[in-house]
Amino acid sequence: MITPEDGNPLVDDYACRLDFQSGWVDLTMQEGTRAEAESLVKKAVAQFNPLKMVVQEASLVKELTDRALEAYEDGPILVAAYCTEGGGILASLEVDSYGEPGVPRPSPAEVQPQLLEWANAEVIGEPEVAHPDLRAGRAVRVQSMLKTKRMLGFGRRLTEFIKYAVFPPETSSVIVATVRWEAIQRSEELALLTDELVSSMRLVPLDAGGKEISTDLLK
Repeated sequence: MITPEDGNPLVDDYACRLDFQSGWVDLTMQEGTRAEAESLVKKAVAQFNPLKMVVQEASLVKELTDRALEAYEDGPILVAAYCTEGGGILASLEVDSYGEPGVPRPSPAEVQPQLLEWANAEVIGEPEVAHPDLRAGRAVRVQSMLKTKRMLGFGRRLTEFIKYAVFPPETSSVIVATVRWEAIQRSEELALLTDELVSSMRLVPLDAGGKEISTDLLK
């Protein structure tokens, strides 16, 4: 959930929404239990065409369930994975919200270098930086390669990522969407899919009970 600025008394909170197109599997959980994760994933995997699957359904369910549970520990507001028709997992998505009541929101210029900071990896090469205007608000977009340390520090792994920092006018929060993948040979395709997904981002006003409020009531 996203803390609103003081404004319309009907609004208690905001929820971030994305329009997940074919291939994206929404892994966002409310309770964070394995039972919830397995139920969520099984419903999604049931939509795959079994004639096109190249991985075992049980293996895909386990992998997506583990990803959902692991991501939940970090407290994101949205989690998803992008899968091929055959069930191969190509990319992961996490959306987080940052902000505190009474604390001024940082500017895009202040946030931009933070988008290139990783705890267990380093950016290599010159990142691509853009400043698009999205449906949800102005944004900073960065894309670059990452060199990630492997388990116990042995070896390195190359991945690619896109991060968006979005500055919605409805709140004082910054929403950060991160998509990351290892299939470098499909970077152009995955970048287009990421841009399409993030461009659909919007904030939906919620009342004190967590129910969506019709925008007509806010006019």
